[in-house]
Amino acid sequence: QVQLVESGGGLVQAGGSLRLSCAASGSIVSINAMGWYRQAPGKQRESVAAITSGGSTNYADSVKGRFTISRDNGKNTVYLRMNSLKPEDTAVYYCNTIPTYYSWGQGTQVTVSS
Repeated sequence: QVQLVESGGGLVQAGGSLRLSCAASGSIVSINAMGWYRQAPGKQRESVAAITSGGSTNYADSVKGRFTISRDNGKNTVYLRMNSLKPEDTAVYYCNTIPTYYSWGQGTQVTVSS
């Protein structure tokens, strides 16, 4: 069973940056579209960024121009670079395939203070 392990979250001030990583235990990153999702307290999980197997990317309007998704096929890892963070970016961030197929990991908490 493939496991997804997210890391890199933390507490940052508004305007700051973080880079999240998602390591997959199996060779799924190179052959699947991958996405980053987030869930804020009291809200449903939402998609924020996606990258296809061909390298095309897509972003939610709320993060466009600030977040960048990338992947390293050799390391079976997907990254999310987050710049100009806002308090409304506070959430637990997860990764998964698109469409979601594997069990969700534990996520990584991102907290942005104002």
